[in-house]
Amino acid sequence: MTLTNHLMKRFAKDVINLQEGLHPENLAFWYAKIIQEAKDMAPPWLVDKINVKQDDILPMKFNLDLSKRAVRYFMMAVDNNLVSMPNSTKMYFLKVEETLSGEMDKSLV
Repeated sequence: MTLTNHLMKRFAKDVINLQEGLHPENLAFWYAKIIQEAKDMAPPWLVDKINVKQDDILPMKFNLDLSKRAVRYFMMAVDNNLVSMPNSTKMYFLKVEETLSGEMDKSLV
């Protein structure tokens, strides 16, 4: 195998991984994993305040339903899983964390 062929195969694999990382099914998998871990970490009285629902019409849209006290557990669960995620999924969840942090900061003002 020539160096060019090897590089092209590696490039193609990287592109496929980026595409697959943002498929709705992949995001739904990671949301389910993160929500379950957040519920496992949270005190029992907060468990029912940690939810996510995937939109039926727009499958890339997820409605995150968290109480302000539960945001911390959600973010810890995201941080615990970032290493295992494909890069594009990781970037997606880092943006979710950034958005949540911004919303929490706005509520303090």
